[in-house]
Parts: sequence; structure tokens; C-alpha cells
Amino acid sequence: MRHLKSGRQLSRNSSHRWAMMRNLITALLREEKIQTTDPKAKELRRWVDRVITLGKQGSLHARRQVLSIVQDKAVVRKLFDTIGPRFKDRPGGYTRIIKLGIRRGDAAQMALIELVDFNEIYTNPKRKRSEKSAAATKTRRTRRGGGGKVKAEAAAPVVTETSKKKETASKKKAKSEEE
Repeated sequence: MRHLKSGRQLSRNSSHRWAMMRNLITALLREEKIQTTDPKAKELRRWVDRVITLGKQGSLHARRQVLSIVQDKAVVRKLFDTIGPRFKDRPGGYTRIIKLGIRRGDAAQMALIELVDFNEIYTNPKRKRSEKSAAATKTRRTRRGGGGKVKAEAAAPVVTETSKKKETASKKKAKSEEE
């Protein structure tokens, strides 16, 4: 029985799971937004919230605890200098998970995990609806990769030899009429 055993196994042994979580934490703190599978993102959220809380404390002991998890000193410096003070007044909930759909190869549920204040669309609620729709242009993707049928007005005119002959003939007539 799995009583009181918290956390997801993610089909890995404990050392692999620990190494993967450390790498994901480091990547998220460095880039502030990463794309991963949904269960990994949900598990990563628990760990990153703890690390950011340590970054808010700012003490030497907290820095050493973070260094035991994140082994990139530049990322630890960024955590304590910029990320921690940014979330100073926020009592938890530092990350946002956005579902992206399924991965093409194995149909795994994909998600985007980002720090809460990273994306301006979600942090600025005063933007009007029309600005949001203008900023987010949607394109339709097909399996063939083509753009679909092009409307006759938008299509470039097709130039053929017969149309070139007609153009030159009409130009000659215009010149003869002018003289």
C-alpha cells in the first residue's frame, strides 16, 4: 500500500526522478517558461514553489539549501536577486500551468509551465478584449503544411506568354494613338 507516499513516480527510479526534477527546476528558473508533459509540470510546481520560497528568505542558509538542489550558481544568483524579490508580497502560487494538447509522437498530454508574472497577457487585466485578439493572431495548421486555398483577390496574377503578347500589343496601340 502507498499510504502517505506523496509525489509522482513518473515511471522512473528515485535517483533518475531526483536528477530530472533538479534539471527541470534549473531550466524553469533560468528561462522562466518551459514546455514539458503535464504530470511532470504538476510535480515540478511543488518543487519550484519551495525553491522560490527559499529565494524570498534571502538568508545564507536558504541559499545553501537552494544550492543543494540547483547546482548552477548563476541561476541561484538570479533566484535570490530578481525572482525572490519579485514574489516578495505573494503568498505562494508562483507558477502557472497551461495545457497545450497532445504530443504528436506518443499522445502525451503537454503543458507549458511558467512563472506567474512572466506572461503579460495574464498579468495585465486592464487590456481590452480587442487588443488581446489583435495581439494573438491564430493560424490554422494542416497536416499537409500548405496554406489552403488562396482567394482569387489575394492571389498574384498569373503571367503567361499570351498575356504578355496582349500587353505588348495594347502598349503599341496606346503609343500609336498618342502620335
